[in-house]
Amino acid sequence: MAEETTRKKMSAFWEEHSRDATIEEMMLDSRAQTITREEKPEILSMLPDTDGKRVLELGAGIGRFTGHLAKIASHVTAVDFMENFVEKNRELNGHRDNISFLQADITQLKLPGNSFDIIFSNWLFMYLTDAELINLAGCLLLWLQPGGSLFFRESCFYQSGNVKRHFNPTVYRRPADYNHILTSAVTGPDADGQLWGFEIVMSKSVQAYIRLKRNQNQVCWLLQKVARDRSAHRGYHTLQQFLDGQQYSRNSILRYERIFGHGFISAGGLRTTKEFVEMLKLSPGHSVLDVGCGIGGGDFYMAKNYGVEVLGVDLSANMVEIAMERAVAENTPMVQFEIGDATKRVFLENSFDVIYSRDTILHIANKADLLKRLYTWLKPGGKLLITDYCCGELPWAASFEDYVRQRGYILYTVPRYGKLLEDVGFVSVLAQDRTQQFLDVLEAELRELEENKAAFLQDFTEEDYSYIVRGWQAKMSRCEAGDQRWGLFYAEKPADGESSPPHGAGERISA
Repeated sequence: MAEETTRKKMSAFWEEHSRDATIEEMMLDSRAQTITREEKPEILSMLPDTDGKRVLELGAGIGRFTGHLAKIASHVTAVDFMENFVEKNRELNGHRDNISFLQADITQLKLPGNSFDIIFSNWLFMYLTDAELINLAGCLLLWLQPGGSLFFRESCFYQSGNVKRHFNPTVYRRPADYNHILTSAVTGPDADGQLWGFEIVMSKSVQAYIRLKRNQNQVCWLLQKVARDRSAHRGYHTLQQFLDGQQYSRNSILRYERIFGHGFISAGGLRTTKEFVEMLKLSPGHSVLDVGCGIGGGDFYMAKNYGVEVLGVDLSANMVEIAMERAVAENTPMVQFEIGDATKRVFLENSFDVIYSRDTILHIANKADLLKRLYTWLKPGGKLLITDYCCGELPWAASFEDYVRQRGYILYTVPRYGKLLEDVGFVSVLAQDRTQQFLDVLEAELRELEENKAAFLQDFTEEDYSYIVRGWQAKMSRCEAGDQRWGLFYAEKPADGESSPPHGAGERISA
């Protein structure tokens, strides 16, 4: 009964706002014409390749995106709740013979399984209850073929459009709510016994709304349907859920920040950031990709001190949410953040002058594949700087093996890491064992924590304090035993006119 009442309210809401089937009605904003000129190209640029693909467009409205999708897709099925919107879409785009128009309530929609390559939705999920969205997530998985993509965009936190509303049944969720609902969905087992679920490829704010309305709460997502193996992520559906549920819960992030310094969650905080960024010789106008950006301290530092544009990407939704909160206070438009999986994210070749990554790639199993991606994204002559947890030679102590297993880390020795960079094609490779510096940093951070215990306990618990102290002492012991190491890696992509050396023949300096 409650669900039926909700659908009636939603129907009444859109009957009121679809009478003339205008773009202003559909976007619920009097500035719709101005906004769509900047926003539509941005949205389309974030879609996966639609060439020759079967596309399902949910909440198609008057067809603002339908015609563009149909230009290169093999077929588009455009679905909307409101008859006026469907008829307007048909009037605008009906001349194309590869579009099917369908008026339907998404909560009642039935479609064949594995029948679409891409599902596109713009402002639909926020008009569903949690129960309806959970049910729909399962349907989306069924309708997509394996490896298919789901792109959706929603208003988060609060209303964005300025059109007056006599009542408003819209559900303004947090981005974290969408992350959880969509990545928790599972279908199967199929005929082969396989379970399927969604993994986040990318999530970010729509930049047009930031520019035009100073509104970061228009958020879009790109997800992929993948085989699900819960044993791969310690019982969690995805690596992202594991990170946010364990090591990078919001409380964990904030207590780490208290140790590393405001804005930082990597060893040495601002001090090591200054040292390592200096190696990159940044100049105003450079574009920087930060893989594993955390809560953004390094990105704000680079933008403010060097005048560079920075895109910070992190798989942890908790990290990015905090970074976006800080971005409002920092008021630094040259820094943007997105939730993203660097192993799945797609950027154009030669996009960045610098790629920077601090203590992140330890989570990645196929490091060679990731480094190949980074190489491709760098401009010729571009620079790469990485710090990462590394390991000593085998055999390891049993306690270190347990630590690595519990954290899900995949660790290389410093020389192996450097060799991998060479094999990918990087030149001027520098691979340094910085474990002593790491130990010095740990000792200084622990000493400062102990000296400021009272202040720490004003915001955190005694249990939090003990956890940090034990963790830092354990890291120091593992480093002193030789099992845990800390590596610094610098490399360059050959400039135009230079050729990459044969695999394994790059110049490498180890220390």
